[in-house]
Amino acid sequence: MSNQPSLPSIEELPDGNGRRLFLRAFTASLGAGLLGANRVAAQTAVTQTFRVGLTPAFVHDQHALMADWRRYLESRLGVTVEFVPRNSYRESMDLLHQGRLDFAWLCVYPFLYLKDLVRLLAVPLNQGRPYYRSYLLVAADDQRRNSMADLKGAAFAYSDVYSNTGYLVPRYQVRQLGEDPNTFFRKTFFTWSHRKAVEAVAAGMADGAAMDSFVWDTLKQVKPELTGRTRIIGASPEYGFPPFVAHRSVSASDYGAMQRVLFGMQNDADGRQLLERLNLTGFIVGERRLYDGVVTMMRAFGEY
Repeated sequence: MSNQPSLPSIEELPDGNGRRLFLRAFTASLGAGLLGANRVAAQTAVTQTFRVGLTPAFVHDQHALMADWRRYLESRLGVTVEFVPRNSYRESMDLLHQGRLDFAWLCVYPFLYLKDLVRLLAVPLNQGRPYYRSYLLVAADDQRRNSMADLKGAAFAYSDVYSNTGYLVPRYQVRQLGEDPNTFFRKTFFTWSHRKAVEAVAAGMADGAAMDSFVWDTLKQVKPELTGRTRIIGASPEYGFPPFVAHRSVSASDYGAMQRVLFGMQNDADGRQLLERLNLTGFIVGERRLYDGVVTMMRAFGEY
């Protein structure tokens, strides 16, 4: 129902001075109503917020970088941006199911698992290409183990039950050996982040781990003392890089606005500086076929 005052017919208006006074009062009332409506609209525009989910695979523990990236997005989008970091993929997936995120940077497995709840928005470029791998790690001083087969009977660290590179890939590799992933290792446990998987191997808590190559390569730059205590003994085939997605309820205009800003980061100095800190070279339009290899592995376990 409209809050604007209704205009009476001319016959209902009083005569003479009464009519003039009425029209003056009515005009003032109408102006106040329009002013109030405009003020509400302006307040709505100012207070609009884009809620962006981040998972442990990416930058949520780099607080200064997150703050700078948020300010950059806000300056280009003209809205408030709220990063919503979570400590597991499941938590971010739950927020998307609840409609409490507008956008998210997800691992590949959750993106495929969520199906039509989310739409592919952009794919980051890792060293100029939209791909990454799973790295198989052991301790730097472990010269005995040089393949997945050598890790039979070992203690193995998984990063997250919804991780492609840190859970799905190593289980698939074990199955390709003709072994059962549930009994191949002596012990398995979850670290709930790729960085913590590296830490587990470096500290001797696990004999091996599988992890996101992008995270390991980034850690090698910012924490070389940590990655230096581990050794890569295997690399998987390439898979499509973890995508930026939009919740299906996001409007076409908001979807386009966020996509344009991400694509434009490589075209201005501030954006390029942020990309360098993110260890990325840009964002591109992606296609679901980038993730066909992951779909094949999920289907092998009845998960797609």
